[in-house]
Amino acid sequence: MSSEIIKVPDIGGSTDVEIIEIPVSVGDVIAAEDTMITLESDKASMDVPAPKGGKVVKILVKEGDTVSEGDDILELEAEGGGEDDAGASTEGDESAAQDDAESKKDDGASEKAEPKPAAKKSSGGGKRTVEVKVPDIGGSEGVEIIEVPVSEGDEIGEEDTLITLESDKASMDVPSPYSGKIVSLSIKEGDSVSEGDVIGTMEIAGEGDDEAEEDAPAEDDAASDSAESDTAEDDGDAEAEEAEAGGRQEIRVPDIGGSDGVEIIEVAISEGDEINEEDTLITLESDKASMDVPSPFKGKVVEVSVKEGDSVSEGDLIGYVEVAGAKKAAKKPASGGKSADAGAKQGGDAKPSADKAESGKSSASQPDKRTEYTGEPSPEAREKHGDDKTAGAHVHAGPAVRKLARELGVDLGEVKGSGPKGRIVKDDVDGFVKQVMKTRKSGGSAAAPAATGGAGIPPVPAIDFSQFGEIEEKPMSRLMRAGATNLHRSWLNVPHVTQFDEADITELEAFRKAMKEEAQQQGAKLTPLPFMIKAAAKALEKFPQFNVSLHPDGDKVIQKKYFHIGVAVDTPNGLMVPVIRNVDQKGIIELAKEVIDLAGRAQEGKLKRDEMQGGCFTISSLGSIGGTAFTPIVNTPEVAILGVSKSQMKPVWNGSEFKPRMMCPLSLSYDHRAVNGADAARFTAYLAQVLTDIRRILF
Repeated sequence: MSSEIIKVPDIGGSTDVEIIEIPVSVGDVIAAEDTMITLESDKASMDVPAPKGGKVVKILVKEGDTVSEGDDILELEAEGGGEDDAGASTEGDESAAQDDAESKKDDGASEKAEPKPAAKKSSGGGKRTVEVKVPDIGGSEGVEIIEVPVSEGDEIGEEDTLITLESDKASMDVPSPYSGKIVSLSIKEGDSVSEGDVIGTMEIAGEGDDEAEEDAPAEDDAASDSAESDTAEDDGDAEAEEAEAGGRQEIRVPDIGGSDGVEIIEVAISEGDEINEEDTLITLESDKASMDVPSPFKGKVVEVSVKEGDSVSEGDLIGYVEVAGAKKAAKKPASGGKSADAGAKQGGDAKPSADKAESGKSSASQPDKRTEYTGEPSPEAREKHGDDKTAGAHVHAGPAVRKLARELGVDLGEVKGSGPKGRIVKDDVDGFVKQVMKTRKSGGSAAAPAATGGAGIPPVPAIDFSQFGEIEEKPMSRLMRAGATNLHRSWLNVPHVTQFDEADITELEAFRKAMKEEAQQQGAKLTPLPFMIKAAAKALEKFPQFNVSLHPDGDKVIQKKYFHIGVAVDTPNGLMVPVIRNVDQKGIIELAKEVIDLAGRAQEGKLKRDEMQGGCFTISSLGSIGGTAFTPIVNTPEVAILGVSKSQMKPVWNGSEFKPRMMCPLSLSYDHRAVNGADAARFTAYLAQVLTDIRRILF
């Protein structure tokens, strides 16, 4: 067993990236590719895999630390004794390969990646097996694979997505160069790849006899690249000298992987802005990738030559920057340095600076037709700028998924992602569409975000009240917020109607006062409320259409066979509605005791959740406070609520004379979808009869 220090690998040039998770501990035995730490920058999050298996001896970092490429992560006791030899052999092979590459470079024959991978004949006669490699990805290295939508054995078409990559600047779908069958995959989600890395092998149609023909042009290309490389180096020197001189510098679209006519979905700068090197200038989106174009200079933006919706290609003018200082020398590759090695590794496939300059001159010398572009910005650009044409917020999804969503008219803000770190994949979009269609077919409606302004009503504008005098902001309690949400939901969804009536409770009050002392001896405080609760249960039994809830599908009602009555209680923290169960089975004294108990615990905030659930009907009594009538809001999913106001002695005509009678105002609010107006009038009339002659409760 050997012990070695595992370091942070290439993380795309980012520095001081925060560690947000360390899923391993000292003593853990881990396998190759197991996650050691998880990093998160302002552009991406990535898992750092173990390069080999072994036992964790010591962890050299902690959550919250910031690391860069080459920093120590942990000490690992590697498995097996032969790995060091294998590693040495591998290092020797790599060293030999590098020496060979350097030798070829000195001879001026740089290798060039072929347009399509070399094919190997298979025994399949009319079929051949080819290796599929990572294409030009704009010079990025160690780019993380965040999705592999294909599996071994899948039949795919040309341009179908093989893998999805995400760097700190862009996310990109890598398309298949062939139509055929996936034979094997050499990668998995979480791997980091660079240009030229093998994705897998495919079986495609063809004889596979033209390898020699495919190899022949490569030699010519290599010689051509050598000449172009010299020109590019000269142009690079001139560019560096020009940047060091400062002054007005033009900014052009860099190498964007050979794509042409790529749409600008956001312009992040304006004239007069002070920007730093690597700040985002514009954001591009093709059907395969979205990417930020960084600034090569630090300075002041003096002119912007593009706008959202324009289509640009490599070398097109973005604008001009007044450069305050010299451009970093690191932009010019040093001979034999890391950049040169990277170039050799990529096979010289990067587009020469000379071509860029020539493209730039050509673009500058011809009229800029893009200024006449009349297209609209993409949905992503409208989202970023708050356009009401596109709802939802930014989501974690690749370009292909966004394109599919636009084609289907799906707002990605409503789709829940099932991919890594909540990423939305194509199956999530398909599943969302199926669910919407299923809901629509069953007569319901698709899920939609909550209406903040009330069913499309414009929201109340924010006002700075401090301009009128002294103010103090106080947070609403959790109970008040919950109550506000419930009342708002009920008011928006229920067609409210309120029926008013009066009950003659003269005899009830006489009986209550006569029984008051007897009730006290039994530990109960006898108020009018227990009589109201008992009478309400009797009315629900007489009119069962009030003891229902509407089914969510809108075409059924749920008839309840029990009688649970809720009582609204005013507490220091807000309105609470404890529920008294099986009212029809309890006497007046028992109800009086339960009302006092529940109201007391509500005031102290000691009610249990299940003591506020399951109500059939609610009573809100303001009789002890005052008022002649009010319109209570239905406590959904119930369909009715009774408001009781302060009783008053009134002269009532009995047919021959006026008599003083104690009259109690009743306000019945109901859901007009479940209850008709005539039934509501009958309900209040019957309730008044029961309260007038309390003996009716017995029958």
